[in-house]
Order: sequence, then structure tokens, then C-alpha cells
Amino acid sequence: MVIAMAKTWNRIIRKIDDYRWEIPQDYKPGMRVPGLVYADEAMLRQISEEQALEQVANVATLPGIVGRSLAMPDIHWGYGFPVGGVAAMRLDDGVISPGGVGYDINCGVRLVRTTLAEEDLRPKLEDLVAHVFSGVPSGVGSTGRVRVDMKEIDQVLARGARWAVEKGYGFAEDLEVTEAGGALREADPEAVSPHAKQRGRSQIGTLGSGNHFLEIQVVDQIHDADAASIMGIDQVGQVVVFIHSGSRGLGHQVCTDHLRVCERSMSRYGIKLPDRQLACVPIDSPEGRDYFGAMCAAANFAWANRQMMTHWVREAFGQVFRRGPRDLGMSLIYDVAHNIAKIEEYEVEGRRMRLCVHRKGATRAFPPGHPEVPARYRGTGQPVFVPGDMGRYSFIAVGTRKAMEESFGSTCHGAGRVMGRSAAKRTLHNVDVAEELRRRGIIVRAQDPHLLAEEASLAYKDVADVVGVCHNAGISRRVVRTRPLGVVKG
Repeated sequence: MVIAMAKTWNRIIRKIDDYRWEIPQDYKPGMRVPGLVYADEAMLRQISEEQALEQVANVATLPGIVGRSLAMPDIHWGYGFPVGGVAAMRLDDGVISPGGVGYDINCGVRLVRTTLAEEDLRPKLEDLVAHVFSGVPSGVGSTGRVRVDMKEIDQVLARGARWAVEKGYGFAEDLEVTEAGGALREADPEAVSPHAKQRGRSQIGTLGSGNHFLEIQVVDQIHDADAASIMGIDQVGQVVVFIHSGSRGLGHQVCTDHLRVCERSMSRYGIKLPDRQLACVPIDSPEGRDYFGAMCAAANFAWANRQMMTHWVREAFGQVFRRGPRDLGMSLIYDVAHNIAKIEEYEVEGRRMRLCVHRKGATRAFPPGHPEVPARYRGTGQPVFVPGDMGRYSFIAVGTRKAMEESFGSTCHGAGRVMGRSAAKRTLHNVDVAEELRRRGIIVRAQDPHLLAEEASLAYKDVADVVGVCHNAGISRRVVRTRPLGVVKG
């Protein structure tokens, strides 16, 4: 069955070059644009073994879509849209789809630099991981160190990371290097259900579970010294911290609530789709405006969430090294969203257009000179963070002009799964993943160590291959590689 599916796609998909493959617009009835897949040949064979390419074609049937239905090299099957999918819709006749953002709204990554070197860290690594693990709540349904009332949660939803900074979690300059300043002004807390707010009240400032993580990493390769230096990364051996989390139960509930509304409303707008999981409504409809406002509010919650965790990570470093975060050089390099829909401007067929760009498991990759890139990165392009798996490495890249011309300012967001969670657990039955990593010098702490198999290296593509495709296709540019030293998982 899998082999037959791969052979079928081999007959259908058209090679543009070594890193781009087109799904023709006539592949299936209703496609309004072609599909474009970023991959090399080996990666395409793997991608063809599941339904993700069919999802790329299905997304191409959505009303108002322009350009192409895009798939990044970390693509894998998702709800409606594939994870790794990008689609841009006209504002006047296009749609917005909760499945095009996903359940974990504004799941994203931020990176904190330090002036510590690996040799400074090694003697204290176990103690440091323990402090981070105890300082940042994690796990399924985890409860945070901070609870807010229903009135205050509206402030979080409206003000995002700014709310957190004003409450003492971090520095004002953190906001200058957070996508959208850490808050989308279109947020509408009133469009978020009381149930979603109740879920968020107790989970703010928590890591969560699944593929969310906090990693203490070390720089092991520098590909572009000038761009790295502007980020404050000056040498191999420098310690950095990746923080990967999202909007927790609040974002999940926002997606659930508005998917139901979209499913009920589509027939009224005459929308017919090949997959009900693509449920959508016109952007400029009451339901569309409500979802967009709620999604922006959930994105703001996620930025506040990561801001609070950053503060506690800095505290943990301070407790172990007995120095303040500024003395340790713990400045935020950048924070970027992965699962989001944003109103942005692009040139399409010779016309400047404002579009609603859905990025689901894809990273914004704006180029040098773009007005939304923070001033300090205006010469190099927006930082892009591409986490790998806990046993190998992650990457820092920057956005490019090619991304603006071709991929709606987007690039990959991670390694991308090649094995489901259940299959990974079966394969690694009776394997002590934490001990295996310890033997390689990587200290791992998790609320449920038995679930580490789900996140083991064999469950993911090699992120170096994923980043290499995007680099060679020109939609992002590789800058730094890092490898893990200490890992905190839910």
C-alpha cells in the first residue's frame, strides 16, 4: 500500500529542480493553484509514503488561495492542513481555517544567548537541569506557578508578552526581539470562550508536553560569522537556551471551539471541501473575524507564556552560577511563532496584496530590510530557529528575499516526524532513552520518562537535511548549528 502510494506520486509530481517539486493544478478537481513541495529526492520518497501530499492538494482547493499551496521539507500529516503547510488567502474573497493554524496556536521557539562556555557549564550541568526542571512547570495538564483571575486573563490575551514584562517577568528589551513585539493588536479576548480562559488561567507559564522542550545547548558550528555575531553568538562552545512551547490548553480550546463554528457555517457560505477537517469561513465574515480575534488572543497568551518561562530559566541559571542574568549575558536573541495566521503584504502576479498567510508548522522568514524585522537584524534578515531532536542538533538561520518572492516569507520549523508516537514507543520498548542520552553527555529530565521514546531521534527526520533543503532552495540561510547538553521535557 505504502509502496504503491509512493509510485503513484512519482507519476504525478513534477520536478522543478533538486529542491522543488510541483503538484499540478489538474491533479484533482477543485484545485485553484498548484502545490509546491520543498524537498530533495530522498526526502520526497519518505513524504510520499503518507497522506501529507494529498493534504497539500486539498489545501489548494480553498477559496481565495493565491500563489501555491506550499509544503516545507519537514512536512507530515496533520489535521486538515499538513504540518509544514503554508497557504495565503486574499482578504476580499478568501477563507480562514483553524486547521491551517492548528490546535497549538503560536507554538513557537525563542532563543536566549549566554556568555557561558561549555567548560563553564559541564561541572554544573546536572544541577542546572534540575533547577530548570523544578523552576518551569511541565507535563500534561501542568499547573503553573502563577494563577490569574478571569479579569486578568483578558489582560494576558490582549497584551501578551508585554503583560508578562510589566509583571516583572523579564526585560523590556525582550519585547524588541519578539515577533510582533509579543502581542497582536487584533486580539479579541471577548471571542475566547470562558472554558478556554479557565484552561489558560492555571497553565500560564508552563512548558506542556509532547514535543515541547527547554534545551540548554552549545554552539558547535558557525556557518555565517557576521550574522551570528549580530545575534551575540561569537564562538563555538558558547551556551544558548532554546524554549519551545505554545498556548497550552487555552489555544487548543480556541481551535476546538471555532472549528465547530466553521463546520456549522460552511454550508451557509456555499463552501464545499474535499476534507471536512479543512473547515473554514470567509475571512471577512462574523465567524471569520471572531476566529481571527480569538486566534490572535491565544497567540498573545503563548508569547506571555514563553516570556514567563524565560524569566524562570534566567532565575535557574542565576541560582546555579550565583550571578544575575545580565552578568551571564542572558539576552533574548529572538522569538518566532510557528502556528499562526497573519495579515501580511506581498506581490502576487505583479500586484501588491494584503493576504492572510496561514503557517502551520512553518516559520516566518522575513528578509534584510523588511520593516517588521527588528532594527538590529535589519541588515541580516529575521532570525529563524529550527529545533531538531533531543539527541542531535538544532539550527539558527535567517530569512531571505527569495522567501518573500516565493514562499510568502516562510521556511521550515523543525525536523518533522517520520514515525508516530505509538510506533516510536513500540520500537524503543524496554530502551532507557534517558540513559542512552546520558552516555553521550546529554542530561534529560522529564515528568514522565517513559514517554521519552516518543521524542527519540529515530522518530524525526535529520534536521540538517531539512535545513539544507531550505538553504539550498534559498528560502532561509543557515547561520549556526547547536547541539543539546541538557533537556527538559514534559
